[in-house]
Amino acid sequence: MGGVARSRPPMADDSSPGEPITTLLKGSRDLLRPEEIVREAIRDVVKDEIRHHLEKTLKDDPKLAHDLREGVRALLEARALEYAALLRVGALTARLGLAAVPPEIRSKLTSEVVELFSRELGQIVEKSL
Repeated sequence: MGGVARSRPPMADDSSPGEPITTLLKGSRDLLRPEEIVREAIRDVVKDEIRHHLEKTLKDDPKLAHDLREGVRALLEARALEYAALLRVGALTARLGLAAVPPEIRSKLTSEVVELFSRELGQIVEKSL
């Protein structure tokens, strides 16, 4: 066997010295796409015009404005009632699950469920304030 040395192919190295600059330039090019900026600006102008038109319409028709406020209030109230019902169903499901567990395990699980509900309700209250 001859002493021919095989050359190994260079290791694949994905990070070339110019890669961070290339990535930065590609990202900057995406940020500076004028057609996207123009589209967003036009969209904002259209939204402002629609908003002003709707505000004027509501100002000109106080009954409509009142009815809209009442409709939104009713929607928010319905959502609150829905969330309250979901909490109640969750609590009842937990009670059902605990009732189905053998008595020797029930007390430990009950304290864990109470702790979990307390923690979750505390987070809900904190977020709502």
